[in-house]
Amino acid sequence: MSLALAVTYELLRFRPVSTTSAELALSVATTREPAAPTAALRRVAAVSERNVNGRTVYDITPQNPSGRRLLYVHGGCYLYPVQTAHWGIIASLVENSGVTVTVPLYGLAPDHAVDEAYALLDTLEVEGAWLGGDSAGGGLALGQAMRLRDAGRPTGGVILISPWVDVMLENPAIPELQKTDRMLATPGLIAAGRLWAGPHDPHDPLVSPLFGDLAGLPPVHVFQGGRDILAADARLLVEGIREAGGRAELEFVDKAFHDYPGAPWMPEARRALRRIAELLA
Repeated sequence: MSLALAVTYELLRFRPVSTTSAELALSVATTREPAAPTAALRRVAAVSERNVNGRTVYDITPQNPSGRRLLYVHGGCYLYPVQTAHWGIIASLVENSGVTVTVPLYGLAPDHAVDEAYALLDTLEVEGAWLGGDSAGGGLALGQAMRLRDAGRPTGGVILISPWVDVMLENPAIPELQKTDRMLATPGLIAAGRLWAGPHDPHDPLVSPLFGDLAGLPPVHVFQGGRDILAADARLLVEGIREAGGRAELEFVDKAFHDYPGAPWMPEARRALRRIAELLA
């Protein structure tokens, strides 16, 4: 563990956790606004904006595009909009791989739910594109990969950062992991997951892709920290894909926290971002 990771983890003691209760999570959701694409991103790429199905969609085109495309779905427990850290991840990938990225600002709970998000993603697919996302966005990206597999539509691969793949958080290892997680708490997440499911059972693979058919997926690459309540399900996901005959890679950093690649001052984050850029190059 690097000194930067150790210090950052200690400083997280002073960061409020917004998901300690359903009430707090929903209250915070009403105060957050989506972050605009950053100046750092605009220095390395052209950023354009369009309206699709009533939602804002950003297209990020690097100065020297490689021809690869990535559909990136941001996290935020399906309650919170895109944040500056998400744009930082995207800027790093664009600069170091030349990938062209599409970022949809999908509708969030409690006013919107999963079916609407999939309808938006369906309109954005590019043949052979990679799918990616962090946290809740990782769950949605994986669910979309399953839907595209079932439709016979090929994708290049899937990149998941700290993916949330069971919205009910029923893994028996989670209570122990909660003791070291300084970013997430189960009560607010479970409430958000129920809202996000809409008319679906929360165990429906559309909502919780961990319970879906894991065979026949494109290569899946998971970047996960060990001090994260989502770590146990990330391991289960990788094991399940391998047992189903698929290819899954797990980059596991034992002492890292949720969404650690979004903290580029840490060498562990930079290493993860370099690996993702290699995959997309």
